[in-house]
Amino acid sequence: MKIKDILAREKVTLSYEVFPPKKDMPFEPVLSAVDKLCLDKPDFMSVTYGAGGGTGHNTVKIASHVQNELGVTALAHLTCVSSTRDQVSAAIEEIKAAGIENILALRGDIPQGVAAGSYPVGQYFNYANELIEEIKKHGDFCIGAACYPEGHVESANKAEDIANLKRKVDAGVDFLTTQMFFDNNILYNYLYRIREQGITVPVVAGIMPITNPRQVERAVELSGTYVPQRFKAIVDKFGDNPAAMKQAGIAYATDQIIDLVANGVKAIHIYTMNKPDVAQAIRNNLSYIIGADQK
Repeated sequence: MKIKDILAREKVTLSYEVFPPKKDMPFEPVLSAVDKLCLDKPDFMSVTYGAGGGTGHNTVKIASHVQNELGVTALAHLTCVSSTRDQVSAAIEEIKAAGIENILALRGDIPQGVAAGSYPVGQYFNYANELIEEIKKHGDFCIGAACYPEGHVESANKAEDIANLKRKVDAGVDFLTTQMFFDNNILYNYLYRIREQGITVPVVAGIMPITNPRQVERAVELSGTYVPQRFKAIVDKFGDNPAAMKQAGIAYATDQIIDLVANGVKAIHIYTMNKPDVAQAIRNNLSYIIGADQK
């Protein structure tokens, strides 16, 4: 099933994200986590892609398992940076052969020491909008893309970031998924700004449950994510108590989602970090809000 059709329903959707094992890491623990997460019957499950295609085959393997064996709509991530056009084309065909209809098109992280946009034109894709155009040549896929409520770290300003987003949408994006954020007002302001620029595709709100202090440090390090004072206070108070921090992180993510739904945001995506117990605790907290009968 195409995700754009899922998002068109008059209901709140809840989806999960998982990541494949890194190179030389065992596959079974990830597959076990995926199996447990799919017991919740999320509206769809996305599977991330390794830098430079390092775990690309595992992405398709897991996405195929999710969709064809567990009965949950799968969204396969696909990055293009540092992969040749032939490699990208082969990856798209592998996704198609697995019966997966949904692709999240991403540029991916630029390898250290390489300048953005510096890959040889004609041999590589430098930007996500180029990847989106290529995906459309391979079949009738539902295509998603990433968006950044606080602005992409490489953009000079928010106006430039939204202009880049518009290029992706104009290339054929069916929906957007946000980077994690911890202050809902940032998302509400962002939605207003992109709608003003004519970007009207559905936006899925990405929520990252923070269950240990290192996750906060990593989020700030990678993307400069703003951490509200009230969440800093939670980390300061409970960061040295793993059980308390986990419970507080689940409560904070739950509170974010409740506020989003109350303010008309219908699509929620949980970055599970392959932790079924965390995702399931949040879902249980939302049992009447999401509605078990909406499946």
